[in-house]
Amino acid sequence: MLDRPGWAPKQIDLSRPSAARVYDYLLGGGCNTAVDRELAKRLVDAMPQVRDTVWLNRKFLRRVVAFLVGQGITQFLDIGSGIPSVGNVHQLAQGLDPECRVVYVDNDPIAVAYAEPLLRDNKLATAVLADFRSPAQVLHAPEVRALIDFDRPVAVLTLMMMHFVPDAADPARLMGRYRDALAPGSYVALSHPSFTGAEGELLADAQAIGAIVEDTMEPLYPRTAHELLRIIAGFDPVPPGLVHLPLWRPDSAADVGRHPESSLVYGVVATKP
Repeated sequence: MLDRPGWAPKQIDLSRPSAARVYDYLLGGGCNTAVDRELAKRLVDAMPQVRDTVWLNRKFLRRVVAFLVGQGITQFLDIGSGIPSVGNVHQLAQGLDPECRVVYVDNDPIAVAYAEPLLRDNKLATAVLADFRSPAQVLHAPEVRALIDFDRPVAVLTLMMMHFVPDAADPARLMGRYRDALAPGSYVALSHPSFTGAEGELLADAQAIGAIVEDTMEPLYPRTAHELLRIIAGFDPVPPGLVHLPLWRPDSAADVGRHPESSLVYGVVATKP
């Protein structure tokens, strides 16, 4: 019988790994179990840059939030937010502008349960249990409507989340539902694994990653740059466009490194005209 940590709600199955908890472990967090840690280690063994990639995504998040606040954005809808850890959106945004409002959305009850006590004393941030694939559920959640004014620009963040949305769910159509709900001047930010080589072929170690994940939790759906641009159709990418994470508005040349493409993850920020 599994020992149940104090942070885990009774209804949560801890016998299977969770994407949110694996990500938490790779970031050095404490909201994970032995099965999550075992899967994370298998992923790192198959593709050693996995750990670096989650940190690159974290740095991308920081740069994105700073950019958006600099553009006057004070409302953030972080979909697929995962388990809150140090340097999350509300901390970053409210550190730059205390009036920023942040709603975290995740379909993992543990992510929401862990966020609730962290945000209890923050009147401008909350967490909602909902799924990106149900736009009406997200957009009309009472907690969302209480904090987000859709008549004003909003930033929708979908970082390292869309690769769990299958093609059959039509992520471009779903993103279009969110786009239609946003005021002009709003933004979407996306980061997404590609796992493809120079000729567009799926890399061998990426195939191993896919097999490991599909055997233990949700399948992965890596996509090409062209496919990602189709998902955000109707938004205009801001410079430098869709690029590998280290290339998106780096703080210094040292942040880019010699092989930015080794991150195997694309990032983009785009605005609604």
